[in-house]
Amino acid sequence: MSQSPASLDSFDLAILAILQRDNTTPQRLIGEAVNLSAPAVQRRIKRMEQTGVITGNVAIVEPAAVGQPITIFVEVELESERTELIDEAKRQFSAEPQVQQCYYVTGEADFILVIAVADMGAYEALTRKLFFGSNNVRKFRTFVAMDRVKVGLTVPLPG
Repeated sequence: MSQSPASLDSFDLAILAILQRDNTTPQRLIGEAVNLSAPAVQRRIKRMEQTGVITGNVAIVEPAAVGQPITIFVEVELESERTELIDEAKRQFSAEPQVQQCYYVTGEADFILVIAVADMGAYEALTRKLFFGSNNVRKFRTFVAMDRVKVGLTVPLPG
């Protein structure tokens, strides 16, 4: 259950802006920056975690540094859009570690996937598993990224 933007006040938005830049910023420093005590900052962060505004705290890893230098975008079209088959595709794509992001979309494609792999052989093996191994995948189109120009999950904040 996530909050509506109206339920986030200017303190919450200021805290989120700092956390999106550097999630390791001490709460004392966040408090100084937004004019709140560290305990008040802690309570607000905890509330935003509990209500789904903050959904995780992770390290951002450079894929090439860990042997996954190739980023691939894939459009996937399904044969059938029955609810249970859509849900099965969501589960299958979500369970695959090489799938970094998965979006169920409108338009010609049913899904857009962002995939990180070590090499094209690894991608071929993944296509056999996810696409050729599925009776419900009609077709898929592959786009290989030539350069990671901008990558991030920072959300623009109001105000």
